[in-house]
Amino acid sequence: MSLRPFFLCLVTALIAGRTVSADSGPAVYSVSPGAVAKAKARLSAGDQTLRPAFDRLRADADAALKTKPASVMDKPKAPASGDKHDYSSQAPYFWPDPSKKDGLPYLRKDGHRNPESYNAQSDSPRFDRVVEATETLALAWYFTGNDAYAEHAARLLRVWFLEPPTRMNPNFNFAQAIPGVTTGRGTGMIESRSLIPAMNAAALLAGSKAWRKADQDALEEWMRSFLEWAQTSKNGKDEAAATNNHGSFYDVQIAYLALFVGQRDLAKKTIEAAKERRIAVQIRPDGSQPLELERVDSFGYSRFNIRALLELATLGEHVSVDLWRYQSPKGASIRKAVDFLVPYVENPDKPWPFEHGKKASRSLDLILWPAASVYKDERYRRLLANMRDYRSQRAALFYSSP
Repeated sequence: MSLRPFFLCLVTALIAGRTVSADSGPAVYSVSPGAVAKAKARLSAGDQTLRPAFDRLRADADAALKTKPASVMDKPKAPASGDKHDYSSQAPYFWPDPSKKDGLPYLRKDGHRNPESYNAQSDSPRFDRVVEATETLALAWYFTGNDAYAEHAARLLRVWFLEPPTRMNPNFNFAQAIPGVTTGRGTGMIESRSLIPAMNAAALLAGSKAWRKADQDALEEWMRSFLEWAQTSKNGKDEAAATNNHGSFYDVQIAYLALFVGQRDLAKKTIEAAKERRIAVQIRPDGSQPLELERVDSFGYSRFNIRALLELATLGEHVSVDLWRYQSPKGASIRKAVDFLVPYVENPDKPWPFEHGKKASRSLDLILWPAASVYKDERYRRLLANMRDYRSQRAALFYSSP
C-alpha cells in the first residue's frame, strides 16, 4: 500500500498549523534543541522512515484519550499532614518485620518491591499514568493538529496541577514514607522526575486553543514553587546530597525546572557542576559505577544512572554546557559508563560479575538512541538496530536511525 495518501493528509494538517522550522519549535528540553520541530518537518516532507513511530504514537494517543483525569485527592486517606492535596507514596523496597505483630518498623529488602508501594494509597502510579498520557496526547496534537488530543491533555494537566479542588500541593514532603520509620524522605523525590513529561506536554500545547496563557502561567508558578521547595526543604537538600543515581536525577529535575520557569543561569550552573559533582564522583576511569554496582539489580541501576546523566547532557545542549564529551582528570566520562555495559549486551552469555542475588536484565533501551546519535559509534547503532521494533519506538522521531 502506498504511503503517499497518508503523508498528503499529514502535510495538509501540518500546513494548517504553525510554520515548521528545525531551528525553532516548542521548548521541549528532553531532546536536542529543535529536534521536535525537525521531526514535524520530516513528517510533513513525507519521510517514510518515521511512519512506524508516528503510527505507534497516534495509536498510543488514541488509547490515552480514554485516560480518566486523576489527582492526589483519589487516595483513600491523607498523609501525615492531614491534607490529601499533598503527594504521598510508600518506599518500594521496605517490608513488614515478620518478627513483629504490627510489622513495624518496616525493613529494607533491596530489589524486592512491596506491592503496598503501588496500591491505591500511593499517588505514584496515578501520577505516572497521568503524565505519560498527557505527554503522548500533547505530542500527537503537535504533529497532527487533532484538537481532541490537546483538549484531553490540557484537562489532565489542569486536574492534577491547577484546579483548586484537585490540585497537588507543590511539595514531596510525604514521598516514599517507611511505616514505623518516617512519613517521607528525600529519596522519594526521585518520583518527581515525572514532572518532566508534564512540562514537555505544556510546551507542546503552546498555541493550542485548549491550553491558554493563563494555564501556562499557572503551571509555571506551580513549578516555580516546587523548584523552591526542592532547593530549600530538608527532603530536597537530602536528595541533592545523594552521590548515586538519586543525586543525578535531582540535578536533572533542578535543571529542567529552572529552564521551564526561565531561570537559565540556575540550569547552567547545575549542569556545569555535574561534571565534578556527578560524573567524576560516580564513574571510575574504567566506566564502572561502584555505588550502582552495590545494588541487587546492579546492571539495572548502572543503566538507570547513565540515563540520568544522558538527560543532563541533553539539557546541557540547551545552555551550551557539554557533558557528552567531558572527561574528569582521572578519565571518567559518560561514554565510558556506556561502554562498560555494552559488552554484556552484545554478548548475553558473558557473565555479569556483579549480581547480588538477582539476575541482570540486560538491555540499554533508552540509552542507545541518544548515545548512538551523539557518539556515532557503530556498536551502538548495531545494538539499536537489533532491538525489537526499534523503528516504532518514540525516540525514532527525534534521533537518527542506524
